[in-house]
Amino acid sequence: TFKPITVFAHITHIRHNTNESYQERLSRLEGDKESLILQVSVLTDQVEAQGVKISDLESSLMEHRHKLNSTEEMLQQELLHRASLENQKLSLMGEVSYLKLKLADMEGKQGHGGERQHKAEGLLKELRILKDKVEHLEDQKLQYEKKLKATKVKESSALCAVWTLHYTITSQIPPLTVHSAFLKAVQSDVPAKLITGSVSSHIIFSSPHRLRRTQSGGLPATDPDSGQFRRGGLRATAGPRLTRTPESFDSARDMNIPFSQWTKEQVCGWLEDYGLGQYVSLSRQWVENGQTLLSATPQDFEKEMGLKNPLHRKKLQLALRAFTTKAIEKSSELDHIWVTRWLDDIGLPQYKDQFHEARIDGRMIQYLTVNDLLTLKVTSQLHHLSIKCAIHVLHANKFNPNCLRRRPVEEKHPPPSEVVQWSNHCVMEWLRAVDLAEYAPNLRGSGVHGGLIILEPRFSSETLALLLNIPPQKTLLRRHLATAFSALVGLQAMQEKREYGNATGHVPLTTTAKVKPKKLGFTQFSHLRKRKPDESADYICPIDSGALTVNGVSRLPSSAQRGLSPRLDRQAEREEQVGIKAQTNGPKQ
Repeated sequence: TFKPITVFAHITHIRHNTNESYQERLSRLEGDKESLILQVSVLTDQVEAQGVKISDLESSLMEHRHKLNSTEEMLQQELLHRASLENQKLSLMGEVSYLKLKLADMEGKQGHGGERQHKAEGLLKELRILKDKVEHLEDQKLQYEKKLKATKVKESSALCAVWTLHYTITSQIPPLTVHSAFLKAVQSDVPAKLITGSVSSHIIFSSPHRLRRTQSGGLPATDPDSGQFRRGGLRATAGPRLTRTPESFDSARDMNIPFSQWTKEQVCGWLEDYGLGQYVSLSRQWVENGQTLLSATPQDFEKEMGLKNPLHRKKLQLALRAFTTKAIEKSSELDHIWVTRWLDDIGLPQYKDQFHEARIDGRMIQYLTVNDLLTLKVTSQLHHLSIKCAIHVLHANKFNPNCLRRRPVEEKHPPPSEVVQWSNHCVMEWLRAVDLAEYAPNLRGSGVHGGLIILEPRFSSETLALLLNIPPQKTLLRRHLATAFSALVGLQAMQEKREYGNATGHVPLTTTAKVKPKKLGFTQFSHLRKRKPDESADYICPIDSGALTVNGVSRLPSSAQRGLSPRLDRQAEREEQVGIKAQTNGPKQ
């Protein structure tokens, strides 16, 4: 009985304790609940506050993004502006360098102008003296004219007296003999002083019945044609001097003295006559005599005389070489003014400024290279060929300044030997003669002349049609042009052009092809220090006596075509190799 009561009591005690613990826990949970509610309310307030802050941050972020985009745009604009400023800076630097060069040139010209002004003042004084002399001579001329009029009046009265005396004597003395010329003058009423003869005739009475002619000197006989125009005499107006004559040199410079013995003034005067007057001021400070130029190097010319232009240096070196070798070249008689007219004749007037600035004369034309033409900004392959053929025509005519025909020939079928001397104007007139007058103006500035048409095997009627801008669809016009072109060139040259066009590897001649400068390979650098490069191999028209003749026209060998097309280079090399083998095998045989 004790154990059940004890267990029950223990259970009731446990239940009582459990109820108390539940109540405590419940009260504790309620307290936690209230605290949680407070915390939740606080947290909700904080969340709302954070949400407001987030929205504010998002709005500020959007603003910052807009600002960033605008800043990037401004940065790009600034970069573009900076690039444009850099370009402007480069252009301004180029202009500044150009202005510096121009200023240096102007200073040189100013120094040269001071000398010219001094010379001009001396010339003005001489002109004034000559003017005074001319006025004095005019006064004397007026006095002589007055005396001549008085003499004419006396002469007419004397003539009347002689006339009456003649009739009186002829009526009284029949066997009278008188000088025949004088009688003709009397019968024709011509004054006696106009009778041509070595001695004037005077008639005196030696006896009452006979006249005698004496040898006393009277008025000089005059030329009856002196008042008329005669060809070959002096002209009142003369055209521009296009060739250098011996009279154009300074009289104080004796050409028989060797150039090495020329004085400083003679050398400077020669430089001015030779078209290099802009370098006279620096030459006076450096040159002592002609030997200074003869012994100078190209680096000395550039350093001491300021010869920066390579073509000016070449012009001076060619002239000095001619002085040293004493070789007489016909091309040296043609100055740079004639060359500008020659460019008009061959149809390349657009290069006149470059050639005039480089002072290209006849000797320079003879020794022009491909690199020289590239320096002169002549890059078209067609224009290179035009200049090459024109130089060959000059070679064939021994650099005769009037070898090109500037007016068309009246012949309907001129031979190729005359066509090769046609200028660009003659070709245009030929186009008008074959009813293609509307396309003739397109040849201005094309470089087409008779030498190019005849001597260049790649120049065909198709090339001429391209230059004339004849549309390809106008087949009848092109066929008419081809027929006229064949008749102009001749059968032999036309056959050669066809064979050349049908050959393998033929490169047709186009109007847009450019000539590129010659590049040095790795194998050629080792030879630069060993030997001096031979410039004669690069002449645009080499001086070669072994020229061919086609239709009566001398042609250059294939080596003259070097540098103008790859196929021509290979062909020239093959022909040269064949010629070398023939020469080596000849002695063996």
